[in-house]
Amino acid sequence: MKSTTLELNKSSRIDIRKGLNKYVLELILLVIVIAMAFASPGFLTSENLLNILRNIALQGCIAFGMTMVIIAGEIDLSIGSTVALTGVIIGLTTGWLSSSGIMPMDQAVVVGIVLSFVVAGLIGLFNGWIMTKYKMPSFIVTLAMLNVIYGLAAVVSKGFPVTTLPSWYNELGSGEFLSVPIPAILLLLVFAIVYTVMNYTKFGRSVYAVGGNPESARLSGIHVPRVKIICMVVVQLCSALSGVLVSSQVMSGSFSFGKGWEMMAISSVIIGGTSLMGGIGKVRGTFIGLIFLGVLINAMTLLNVNEYVQYIVRGLLILVAVLIASIQYMKKKG
Repeated sequence: MKSTTLELNKSSRIDIRKGLNKYVLELILLVIVIAMAFASPGFLTSENLLNILRNIALQGCIAFGMTMVIIAGEIDLSIGSTVALTGVIIGLTTGWLSSSGIMPMDQAVVVGIVLSFVVAGLIGLFNGWIMTKYKMPSFIVTLAMLNVIYGLAAVVSKGFPVTTLPSWYNELGSGEFLSVPIPAILLLLVFAIVYTVMNYTKFGRSVYAVGGNPESARLSGIHVPRVKIICMVVVQLCSALSGVLVSSQVMSGSFSFGKGWEMMAISSVIIGGTSLMGGIGKVRGTFIGLIFLGVLINAMTLLNVNEYVQYIVRGLLILVAVLIASIQYMKKKG
């Protein structure tokens, strides 16, 4: 009887430990929220919370696409440059079509948006094709494309912001629907789509299989290159969406937009528990990682923490998240 009780107690402790390990990020987030509720009266206001959602929406849309890419065992460093190119394409297309009298500005900007998504899809297609066709590391391919696309955006815009946009375009990035920022609504929509794909479709299971063991996936009938290419296209389309939103907010397109956004997106994915080794991760975890970073940055801003100190904190968070993931991976392998 006594030994049975000890075994039950031991089992309970193990379950509690597993639960704490599983929800450690949520628990830390809860502690920060409670602490900030006392430290700053304005933190828990609806205005500030909606502002956090608006701020994380731009990089957040990309983060969900990046989750698919990293689970598939790859990475994309060119997403920030696609954000920049998107705004430039929309501005230049709108200006050219409207100034030449082909169509009114209100219609021209729609053509610009569609064209920017087409270009982003082609960039993702090229990235995926060259890395799968010639067995090139996605890190190298997308690092090279990061510079190529930024340079292209700077050349076609001649280094100046492009501002030929209709007034209603600002609503996409700054407007609200039922008092909720439109970027936040789009963020939730992208989350819902990617979550559904990754958890309830055959393609989602294929992404996990490809990232976990490409050779086993191939032997089981999965077209590994096609899965990886689709993931690369998806993250580029998500980047184009973010490019539309940021150009809408500032009502211009510029080659300087999106710089460093890849780090925010990758940080959210890693902090959310997705392994850089591929095959492990959850879209839900990325969403929690996004909220965690958004709340943390907002809290440090409200507390007037030095901007450079904020970089240190974020960098340490990424390091700790990767360290924890590596330790857990080694335990499973061991």
